[in-house]
Amino acid sequence: MELSVAMCGLLCLLFSQAVPMCVPTDYTLYEERRECDFCVAINTTICMGFCYSRDSNMKELAGPRFLIQRGCTYDQVEYRTVILPGCPLHANALFTYPVALSCHCGTCNTDSDECAHKASSGDGARCSNYIHPN
Repeated sequence: MELSVAMCGLLCLLFSQAVPMCVPTDYTLYEERRECDFCVAINTTICMGFCYSRDSNMKELAGPRFLIQRGCTYDQVEYRTVILPGCPLHANALFTYPVALSCHCGTCNTDSDECAHKASSGDGARCSNYIHPN
């Protein structure tokens, strides 16, 4: 019994080191503004992955030590700005977006990061006005 528990612990330790759980992942943002002529696809990286969390059903009896809620969030982030094509002079053609350089499992900093998952209706996931070659 003790040997099987030790072996299971060793395998879990080796597996967690071999498989990255929370890493920067390629992602494409689509930015389309009503006043600009074109939609722009921007390639960036976001933090994505699995982080260990524990939420006890008996937290009222057990206390907060059995409540661990961590998510995959930015460790280091850089912000880049692009100029959107086809915007008139009166419109703001600048768009700033985050690029994840490294990620970690931790609590999300709501002062600087978007921490809520927003359900997508599918409308904003792609461009509706593409650049067409002549």
